[in-house]
Amino acid sequence: MKYYFYHILSWPQLLYVAEDTSGKSKIVGYVLAKMEEDAETSHGHITSLAVLRSHRKLGLATRLMRAAEHDMVECFDSEYVSLHVRKSNRAAFHLYSETLGFKVHDIEKKYYADDEDAYDMRKDLKAHPSKKKAVDALSSGVGSLTIESADSATATVGSDDHMSSAANASETGADQYAESNDDA
Repeated sequence: MKYYFYHILSWPQLLYVAEDTSGKSKIVGYVLAKMEEDAETSHGHITSLAVLRSHRKLGLATRLMRAAEHDMVECFDSEYVSLHVRKSNRAAFHLYSETLGFKVHDIEKKYYADDEDAYDMRKDLKAHPSKKKAVDALSSGVGSLTIESADSATATVGSDDHMSSAANASETGADQYAESNDDA
């Protein structure tokens, strides 16, 4: 639990939550990211990404990832972003490689507690689109979003689904997803 609070306190700009506000408001997804400390090259790392099964295939994971990538570039001048994914998680591998443009950098043997290997994947952010283009990219696709950054600047795209950074996120909801997500 301390690990997640450390993320929230250290990099609040890199935690986004997707919220379904149709009916009773509930968190339906999140991305938890960080900047690698003491690295020679400024780069971010996706620690965890999760979307409820009932809300998958709507583009939420893509928009969550793009929001985190955008803030890695804008706030921390990140040159690339990395993540680990289970070799057996074909759906996540497809999302990262085909939709989001990540490439396999290496294979980490016995990375997970059950000794499964992980792909170490990376995406170059040096040519990342400008801030305006990144916000425009978030508005494309299915659904609509309100994106709130940690500094309270808001770009409204719609009102069906909402995405907000850690400054406005429900800690309880993030904790529930963090505890249930062992694949990200």
